[in-house]
Amino acid sequence: MIRRRALTLLTIVLLIGVPAGYLVISANQSRNSGKDKEAKYSATGLTVGWPSRVQRRIYQVTIPMGATNVAYYETNNWKTSRLYVQFDTDDAGLTRFLGHLKTTQAALKQDDIAISGRDQDIVSWDFTRPGSWYGLVHKQKNPAPTLDIVVNKSHPLQPTVYVVSRTIP
Repeated sequence: MIRRRALTLLTIVLLIGVPAGYLVISANQSRNSGKDKEAKYSATGLTVGWPSRVQRRIYQVTIPMGATNVAYYETNNWKTSRLYVQFDTDDAGLTRFLGHLKTTQAALKQDDIAISGRDQDIVSWDFTRPGSWYGLVHKQKNPAPTLDIVVNKSHPLQPTVYVVSRTIP
């Protein structure tokens, strides 16, 4: 009789307890996933980390391997989509980055702040502070994006690159 009740109790636990436990774990994971996505899409400034490969491909921003302090921010609306990216690299990385755009460091113009004040305000970039600033606008035919690039060469061995890539969908 005791053995039979124990077997019945074990059957009930296995038939009800295991699925209920799975349901609780699954619901918790789903809720956490939603919170992660909410945090990502409610960001109002630069997010530390690399943009996804899809974002880098769409906006044609090729961040060189070995780049550090990478941060990005994406905005989208019905009229224009923009990807803001900043990173530190070395001289060779800057050459590779510009090479992907089929241009060179010689095309960078000193004291030419190519990124508009509006775009600077969106991600809190300040190009008025002292520095050795160089700029370049890489225009392309639609639907390819236009890239506004500013490079701070205050530290010649580790320039900081700021990019705003905008595309019209």
